[in-house]
Amino acid sequence: MDVRVRRATYHLWTFAVSKFISSFGNSIYAFAMSLFILTMTGSAMNFAINMICNILPRTLLAPLAGYVADRFPKKVVVLSSQIVSLFIVSGLLVYTANSGLSVLAIYVTTTLLTISQMVTGVAFTSSITRLVDETRIQKATAINQMVVSFSTIGGPIIGGMLFAFAPIETFLIIFITAFSMAVCVEATMNFKLYGVERTEEEKEETMWQGMKAGISFIQQQPVIRTIIGMALVVNVFMGALIVGMPFIIVEILQVEAHHFGIIEGIFAGGALLGGLYFSLKKDVMFPLMNVKHGLFGISVLMTLFTVPVMVVFPYNAIVGFYGVVMMLIGFSLTYVNTPIGVLLQKRVSDQYKGRVFGILETGASALMPLSLVIYGFIYEFIGPIGTLLPSSLLLLVASLYLLRKKVMVTAHPELSLKKADMIEKPA
Repeated sequence: MDVRVRRATYHLWTFAVSKFISSFGNSIYAFAMSLFILTMTGSAMNFAINMICNILPRTLLAPLAGYVADRFPKKVVVLSSQIVSLFIVSGLLVYTANSGLSVLAIYVTTTLLTISQMVTGVAFTSSITRLVDETRIQKATAINQMVVSFSTIGGPIIGGMLFAFAPIETFLIIFITAFSMAVCVEATMNFKLYGVERTEEEKEETMWQGMKAGISFIQQQPVIRTIIGMALVVNVFMGALIVGMPFIIVEILQVEAHHFGIIEGIFAGGALLGGLYFSLKKDVMFPLMNVKHGLFGISVLMTLFTVPVMVVFPYNAIVGFYGVVMMLIGFSLTYVNTPIGVLLQKRVSDQYKGRVFGILETGASALMPLSLVIYGFIYEFIGPIGTLLPSSLLLLVASLYLLRKKVMVTAHPELSLKKADMIEKPA
């Protein structure tokens, strides 16, 4: 076996271990801080402010994070931002030990930690093609999805168990320990295994020139523009489900809180199954076809979401029905996100990856809060049926337009060749 292939295999697993450790630690920390704010203040507004501290920096600074990831050595960026995260949480631990934990300290920590972790995430995601060979880009992307999904399930479970019996300092120590382990693992990785050196012209770019170059690159790539547009559309319409799920299941159908928690866990489990599916599957030949099918599935599932509102179901049937639907939605989202991630990894030039993923992060972060606010008002005045049914139809129409035949053939010229071969074959 080639030395670089062996090293790429090592990277595949160290990438998974590192992402698991840091994602799990981050999930436990985020859950603990949210619970602490709610139990300490009893205020939904304080909880919302902490969410804003998480969302706003991503919206404003993600393009800058992308520029940093492209401008400086990726290993240096990843390790530096992870170490900064360690110092931020260590500072909160010292402050808590001396003065006790305060809501203001949590806000400051959340803001700073969001920035450092955003830089880590963008740099790591844009490094996948440097760490593994092309044949395993899909596997690495799928593993990333699996790790995030598993952390989404496991973090709140472990966090909830610890919150009942352990002081808040325990969560901070867990975070520090987890990220210290992640840094040790990442330090052994070669971020230039399949990389290309920056040209002298690129090295001399100013920050503004570098960010303009990233935007210009996207404008010149119609397929990448379509992919980013598709990702933003999904984020907008997912607001219908994020707002609608608790509103319909808990408020309208009166499902108990612990059963609602199980349904949410099943949703993350569906995403985990999707990641496992793509990690074992051969590389998809036509990623945008997968995206199209996945979005069609999501639009159908959004329509099904309204069925128990219109038809009377027994209580257990409601829980079971939404468990199945949410599992399929979780799987469908991974069926969309993984091919998008793989296509971006393969289509975006290595020197622009950080900026492209940073711009994508900004769009998603900016549109999601807006989507949540709009759908909050729509549900209030129109109700679930009048909200979800038109949303599912609009998602389908947007998908068919953005992934129309011309775009599909541009992205996958093999489709037109394949069709031509079928026509030429004798009956």
